[in-house]
Amino acid sequence: MAGVLDTSEFRKGLKIEIEGEPYEILEFQHVKPGKGSAFVRTTIKNLLKDRVIERTFKSGDKVDKPDIEEKEMQYLYEQGSEFHFMDQKSFEQTFLTAEILGEAKNYLKENINASVLFYNGKAIGVTLPNAVELKVTKCDPGVRGDTVSGAQKPATLETGYVVNVPLFINEGDVLKIDTRDGKYLTRTATA
Repeated sequence: MAGVLDTSEFRKGLKIEIEGEPYEILEFQHVKPGKGSAFVRTTIKNLLKDRVIERTFKSGDKVDKPDIEEKEMQYLYEQGSEFHFMDQKSFEQTFLTAEILGEAKNYLKENINASVLFYNGKAIGVTLPNAVELKVTKCDPGVRGDTVSGAQKPATLETGYVVNVPLFINEGDVLKIDTRDGKYLTRTATA
């Protein structure tokens, strides 16, 4: 155990351990009712199972601090269903499976930097930059005159991910994609 945390130390993004599993606090609210003792209402995400639950703690409750480490790593390549990353400082390599990466695998491009989360020495997740630039590899030509409706068309990116884009996007364009929701942000370069 890395230590103990009190409910008064709760904040958004804090990582805690409950019943031997790591959680991240997404939301919290200290509540002091007129009658009875104070408590903390939280929304927490299980970092191993990717489930979100709501939990209430009594004021002054103690929770464990998990053995979590975050390392800045560089994505190298994909081999089968494994995605290989290299530590920027020690040059040690580790791999993550497609299940651990989840939606993040749609935005991985060689040499992109990411923050890899380790729990008890085992990689359990990855955090990418908020936006990445990816090239369009396949896209139908836009139809002229259909711009008033804000119409969109599907475009396949270099990672194989398909995103809806405006009609003026063409094959070879480089797009900025939001990694949090997978949506098109802007075009950064034209073919």
